[in-house]
Amino acid sequence: VRISQALDEDRFCLFAQKVTPLKESQSTTIYEVLIRMVGEDGQLISPGQFMPSAERYNLMPEVDRWVVMNFLKRYWDLLAPYSEDCIYTINLSGASLSDDGFYDFLKNVLDYPESPASQICFEVTETLAISNLQKATKFIEEIKSLGCLFALDDLGSGMSSLAYLRTLPVDYLKIDGMFVRDILTNKVDRTM
Repeated sequence: VRISQALDEDRFCLFAQKVTPLKESQSTTIYEVLIRMVGEDGQLISPGQFMPSAERYNLMPEVDRWVVMNFLKRYWDLLAPYSEDCIYTINLSGASLSDDGFYDFLKNVLDYPESPASQICFEVTETLAISNLQKATKFIEEIKSLGCLFALDDLGSGMSSLAYLRTLPVDYLKIDGMFVRDILTNKVDRTM
């Protein structure tokens, strides 16, 4: 109920976290778009506190639509003049991946000549993509047909085989943090 009310009252906000490369060799700057819910008292509520409920009550497609629409508003209001060499990643939920109307929504908001589609990279987790490989592959291909990029997140966190990567048309892989967290101090992590 609180999440539905927050959606109705537009009580969410977006943040952008810069993805910093290990080497400054790439000319493209990447930002991950993150969401927070604003409580009735004005306090920010982290995704870990509201996403499980949003998933349980099938509200994630609405939350994902809110993120996309509000990112696009912010893009045109604030970012467009400065974003020529930027990519913005937006996480999508499994519910949106399974929602037949979500692609139509994206097509409606991104299918126009001045669209920043080529600067948007949608991402889903490896576990989610592998759990319904056929549907995920179709969804990724549809999103890419709009000019968007696609990333597979948390690579290595599931029990899947790297062979699945051959069938998923992704542009980026985001390796799960457990593999890189101790890369400087752990020989096995560094080797992997």
